[in-house]
Amino acid sequence: MSDKLESPSPPAAAATSGDPGLEGEFETEPGFDGHDAENESAFGDGASIPSSTTSLNSTILNYRKLHGRTYHNFDGAEYWGPNDETQNEQLEIAHHMMTLAFDNKLFLAPLVNPQKVLDVGTGTGIWALDFADEFPAAHVIGIDLSPIQPRWVPPNCTFEIDNCELNWTYPDEHFDYIHIRGLVGCIKDWKALYRECLRCLKPGGWLEQTEFALPMRANIGELPEDSIYHTWGKVFVEAGDKMGRSFLVADHCEEWMREAGFSSDNMHSSAVKLPIGGWPSNRKWREVGLFNRLSLEQGLEGFASYLCTMVLGWEADEITVLMAKMRQVLNDKSQHVYYSM
Repeated sequence: MSDKLESPSPPAAAATSGDPGLEGEFETEPGFDGHDAENESAFGDGASIPSSTTSLNSTILNYRKLHGRTYHNFDGAEYWGPNDETQNEQLEIAHHMMTLAFDNKLFLAPLVNPQKVLDVGTGTGIWALDFADEFPAAHVIGIDLSPIQPRWVPPNCTFEIDNCELNWTYPDEHFDYIHIRGLVGCIKDWKALYRECLRCLKPGGWLEQTEFALPMRANIGELPEDSIYHTWGKVFVEAGDKMGRSFLVADHCEEWMREAGFSSDNMHSSAVKLPIGGWPSNRKWREVGLFNRLSLEQGLEGFASYLCTMVLGWEADEITVLMAKMRQVLNDKSQHVYYSM
């Protein structure tokens, strides 16, 4: 995970105390490769679990349909993820998983009485709604390409249909806190986006960004060269290169933020390992891993469909094989794999 913060003399944001760093290894639950009754009872069978701001109109609601999935229809914007119920459920599972990983914290920045907050790429709006509930005196705005957020929201939370890649209509020095999460493969010019964040942040305001990182790795040693996890990672890297929208944001965001005008002295970053599956012996990380696997299983087809067909030009049978191999490896208890956030 990458937390980039702009404030005069801010305290550092860090991963939760006691979290395993990227240099460490999770301990594996003894006997995990066998029957796991506790996990199965809790999680089911094997734990398989023109301006920027635009008014809502019929064109936006008329979603594009590709291969049985629906996608946003915001003119001029490109996003590879579906916006249907299946994928929206995945977003909410992932939100729960990430919140567990951070000990039920929605953010790591040392916020004090935030008044105006922006959530960029809000998705279903679940993070914005949770934040608005935690800070009832704050006004939280969530922006997204798709109107998939709930209609009934608390009075201090609003949602706007917005393409964050366009010039923002918000005034200078407007927000106390800007939150970005899960926008890998979405942004063509990150430096332009960061410049808008910097312009719209109040002096002493904070920008916090959380992104998943590739590649997936073995907890101990290396993944075999023929691991399907390598193929899975290459799909996103190659598709991102072709679209000009990188999936390797975590590797470059600090550099891009500096070039956009953020001060290196006020940047802070931290990272955690997200296990896939219930193999860690630590109860917290086992639960994180189970929800992580459930999130991946729920979103697997949506993650790959657009990228493989529309960007990489794969045939349908090639995608079917990839999906089958990924589902198999996700449920292989001998695979102790994680990726970073």
